[in-house]
Amino acid sequence: MAVPQAGEQAPAFEAPDQNGTLHRLSDYQGRKVALYFYPKDSTSGCTAQACDLRDHYQQLLGAGIQVLGVSIDSAKSHQKFIAQHELPFPLLVDEEKQLVQNYGVWQEKSMYGRKYMGTMRYTFLIDETGKIEKVITKVDTKNHAAQLL
Repeated sequence: MAVPQAGEQAPAFEAPDQNGTLHRLSDYQGRKVALYFYPKDSTSGCTAQACDLRDHYQQLLGAGIQVLGVSIDSAKSHQKFIAQHELPFPLLVDEEKQLVQNYGVWQEKSMYGRKYMGTMRYTFLIDETGKIEKVITKVDTKNHAAQLL
């Protein structure tokens, strides 16, 4: 599936977080959502990104932005990642790869000449009406909150 672009309606979703609580895009009507996709819990880039969002979480909330992380890791992996880094926002479980496919971020990647399918590090800033306001495809893991603000 193609990556949705700014100005388009964000694909609706329903996914459990690390504790099994269901989150739907419609739950956030009237608020902005930073839906950020990342490859894997507890890796260096993903940890830097999550910690930057954690460190600026109050600023993001002050700007009316709710942060939701998404990876294909398990709830147990998310719980460990959250506990280890004291993350204040939910991480959605996408083991069935439904969200990564609906948002077009499940793509062919290449490392050391080996090709494989994986999650691209993209963030979608979704406005209060469910439209995509901004798509960040070149995420600065150490300054991601600034990219959103």
